[in-house]
Amino acid sequence: MNRTVMKLTHLLPAMMLIFGLAACAGGPRYDTSHIDTGLSAAKVAAAPAMHSGTPVVWGGVIVATRNLPDYTEMEILSYPLGSAQRPDTRRGEQGRFLVRTPRYLEGVDYAPGRSVTVSGKVARAVAGKVGEAPYTFPVIQTDDIYLWPREGNAPGSPQFQFGIGVIFGR
Repeated sequence: MNRTVMKLTHLLPAMMLIFGLAACAGGPRYDTSHIDTGLSAAKVAAAPAMHSGTPVVWGGVIVATRNLPDYTEMEILSYPLGSAQRPDTRRGEQGRFLVRTPRYLEGVDYAPGRSVTVSGKVARAVAGKVGEAPYTFPVIQTDDIYLWPREGNAPGSPQFQFGIGVIFGR
């Protein structure tokens, strides 16, 4: 074999590994070094004035999306974030919060059941209801919203299939 072919033979697997790892690196990369990651929606709802202006990175599952004249509001059922900053619904829920953004968010895309991770600041708390029960919702004024792909399309899930085929010929 000539040297060029041998170099390519060694270089090709390294390039495939690099591109493969880059393809798995999905999701947000919010800086949480200056954020109290133990602060939950339930804790803020219990003492909203104490946390006004506090930066947060929270996530959860969308309960409802409402497009209002000046902003879009989402009601989120909060869950702790995993290592990739994706809401971990296998762990216990941590209350509810409202996300407000001046952007228009399409309700079909930001539909109930979809997971989101948001960064922003606690703006205030508002009184509302969950069903018929009164509830205090922390309101987050967002800096950014990350809408996670549906579970079947999640980064890191297998993107290949195996099969067995038979070929008949004459």
